Amino acid sequence: MQHVHRARVFLSAALMLCAAAGSASAAESTPRAVSPIFGVSIPEGYRSWQLIAPAEEAAPLDELRVVLGNPAAVKAIQDLKGPFPDGAILVKLAYKRKQSPEFSSATVPGQATTVQVMVKDSKRYASTGGWGFGRFIGGVPTDAAQHQTCFACHEARAAKDRDYVFTRFAP
Repeated sequence: MQHVHRARVFLSAALMLCAAAGSASAAESTPRAVSPIFGVSIPEGYRSWQLIAPAEEAAPLDELRVVLGNPAAVKAIQDLKGPFPDGAILVKLAYKRKQSPEFSSATVPGQATTVQVMVKDSKRYASTGGWGFGRFIGGVPTDAAQHQTCFACHEARAAKDRDYVFTRFAP
């Protein structure tokens, strides 16, 4: 009788584990939107990452931007010593500029325009300075043609000794 009870307990535990694993697999298998070429997605929890710097983009874009970083990116940009480590992630949020309705001399974020992501993986992205790129509008990745311009722009405008990153840490 005790063997039957143990078998039932074991079977119940096994079924619960399978159900939990199935639920986790279903959640994990929910596809996340990834950028063409690089396979970069918008990282979970990025909105709680540390602010690295704000920026303003003049016409024709007329955007306010903020760059956030995961802990590896924040440490690297603060230290300014060599390339960013693999695993560093930078996320740029861009918004149309608009005049504040409450304070006429203030400019505030308007409509969101893009979320742009840079992921450092020196082996996977060796041909693009170790960086993978993602550009998303409304959570949807832009087309491959836009992603083909990412590294070319960073290579042309951001110094290699700064690891092709435009952003500087705002004190």
